[in-house]
Amino acid sequence: MNRLARFATATLGAYLLGSVQSADIAARLAAWPDGSGHKDLRAHGTGNPGGLNAAKVLGPRWGLGVMAADIAKGAVASALGRRLAGDRGGYAAGTAAVVGHCLPVWSGFRGGKGIATSAGSAAVCFPAYMPVDIAVAGATLRLSRGSANRAAYVSSSIFLIASVLWWRGGRRNLWGPSPTWGLPVYAALTGGLISWRFYAAPAPVAVVESLDPATRTEAAA
Repeated sequence: MNRLARFATATLGAYLLGSVQSADIAARLAAWPDGSGHKDLRAHGTGNPGGLNAAKVLGPRWGLGVMAADIAKGAVASALGRRLAGDRGGYAAGTAAVVGHCLPVWSGFRGGKGIATSAGSAAVCFPAYMPVDIAVAGATLRLSRGSANRAAYVSSSIFLIASVLWWRGGRRNLWGPSPTWGLPVYAALTGGLISWRFYAAPAPVAVVESLDPATRTEAAA
């Protein structure tokens, strides 16, 4: 297999792995064996098929399981991509895994917001920045009084800035790939997609259901 074929295989494989919706699997398992009480996470809670909504709708253990699975698929996709197609393959696979999670073809491109999958990918692609990323996200959440949207925008922006600094400065990336131009491209694509997912997210289901019928359509749009 030549270099281009390995790169394409790594990218496509990472997308397919990322598109496996852990939250949907958890919802089905939670309703096993007869399927009674099955809850579609896109129609309950915040309407997002992710770990936090799974914890809210299905219970804390299910939420932790979903979050762990999403982190794992980001890390595994990036590691396999790097092994198959080198450092650039790692960056491409990390990006593809986040795209697969946010825009899964199997679910009509209605996936999660990509935070956990991105974190797993960054642990492989940009491990030197992970402690800073966690600190920035936590501080932003605190200062913005729990606004996840603002935390996502700020974290994504600083993530991109840091990736450029690591690339241009030739800084060490711990066990991650060499910080080439692929690092800021990876940061821009994943951070941009996550920010868009937060911006375009519909109003939480609970909020929409509390409105009178005349305003529900406008809130859900």
